Amino acid sequence: MLNLVIFGAPGSGKGTQSEHLTNRYGLFHISTGEVLRDHISRGTELGKIADSYISKGNLIPDELMLKVLEKTLDENPEATANGVIFDGFPRTIPQAEALGEMMKRRGTRIHSVVGLEVPEEELIKRLIHRGKESGRADDNPDTIKTRLDVYHQQTAPLRKYYTDRNTYHAVEGSGDVAKIFNDISKHIDTLDHAD
Repeated sequence: MLNLVIFGAPGSGKGTQSEHLTNRYGLFHISTGEVLRDHISRGTELGKIADSYISKGNLIPDELMLKVLEKTLDENPEATANGVIFDGFPRTIPQAEALGEMMKRRGTRIHSVVGLEVPEEELIKRLIHRGKESGRADDNPDTIKTRLDVYHQQTAPLRKYYTDRNTYHAVEGSGDVAKIFNDISKHIDTLDHAD
């Protein structure tokens, strides 16, 4: 079993790299953003609550996010047998602590946190471009600024949190997608998967 967190600012390429990692290693990809957008589009109770935060560029409360993750893992026992990629979670130190506890209860752990490091100017360009291509409501200049501010204040401290636990692995997230994936794969292939 191999459990990864793919980490980085909005627009750093987490979804793209998660897709490649899922294909190569047979991992189950949980994009908290996609899960929440699915609930919002279906108009579920969770979706309505989530939308009240996301539409303003804010983070979802921890308890709510953990419920979503537990539910997703519980509903997919076969798909998660090889391991999981958490994309977009954790976003705060309390979430990281809660994720560690949740994995421990399941008899496993987070084996590595892969951090995609991308300069801010490039992130903004990517997000504006993605907004035009996908029509995602949260990829507009005002919300992008808020999301990046929230990232720097609340999420960036996770880099030190995981570095202190010898779990963080930085990867240059600019440039060729295949090269970035190759750099991540080299790192993953050196990991000890034992729990």
